[in-house]
Amino acid sequence: MSDTTKCLIIGSGPAGYTAAIYASRANLAPIIYEGLQPGGQLTTTSEVENFPGYPDGVMGAQLMDDLRRQAARFDADLRTGVITMVDFSKRPFIAVSDDGTKIKADTVIIATGASARYLGLDDERRYAGLGVSACATCDGFFYRGRSVAVVGGGDTACEEAYYLSGLAKQVYMIVRKDYLRASKAMQKRVTEKENITILFNTQTRGLFGEEFVEGAHLVEYAGTPEEHEFDIKIDGFFLAIGHKPNTDIFRGHIELDEQGYIKLTGNDQSTSVDGVFAAGDVADPVYQQAIIAAGSGCRAALDAERFLMEHQS
Repeated sequence: MSDTTKCLIIGSGPAGYTAAIYASRANLAPIIYEGLQPGGQLTTTSEVENFPGYPDGVMGAQLMDDLRRQAARFDADLRTGVITMVDFSKRPFIAVSDDGTKIKADTVIIATGASARYLGLDDERRYAGLGVSACATCDGFFYRGRSVAVVGGGDTACEEAYYLSGLAKQVYMIVRKDYLRASKAMQKRVTEKENITILFNTQTRGLFGEEFVEGAHLVEYAGTPEEHEFDIKIDGFFLAIGHKPNTDIFRGHIELDEQGYIKLTGNDQSTSVDGVFAAGDVADPVYQQAIIAAGSGCRAALDAERFLMEHQS
């Protein structure tokens, strides 16, 4: 089975769905493959209060469903499935889905996102959206005047802990090593903040709580004669140990940075391959916010439309 399209969008979420809306309105008749998690990371988030247009907040899954229905309204071809292979060596580009469908595309927009790294605890899944988060900027507002923990010792962890310290009553940093890997400036910020407590040489064994997170089981100096287990009472548990961009199938086909994020080559959403564009967290190791992803999806669709106009045969 083979299909052709002016624009193939790989991935959903704010970037993919927004790209589909704009590409559809430009009469590009896009095909969008939604991936393993249609709607992306926001579908696992509880309430979203910082996306414009929702003054009373909106559940993450509802926000993504609204964007999806808007793309469908303009006749975007929304497909459940995963792209497993691409060939960007020449146009039209080739992509193959997990059901064997081959798609020939004049342009491609990659919006596969990035996945938060987790510790691998069963409790992380159990309390997902119920106290466990990988985004302090997204969810920190819900923990005003409460106690939270941040896992990690790098710049991201310090930034999140410092941000949360302006909202929460108490912030614990759970750091596996006996030092912080963050820059000196960030280390100074968190060590001088009165309501941040850094727990060095400490790892998380589990979380507990009736329905929501109420605390964490920790171990200090694990595997040594000084090993010591203890609990802390917290309402929120924030992972800040990095993200992994979902770019494995594109490796060797387009240029990636040392972390695996897609490199953008100019002032738009262009990649190292003419006619292939990237949007959202897959090309954004810095901000990783839904509104920015949506904006970049709009840019990518406009870039694709302009590229097709300039390359009409």
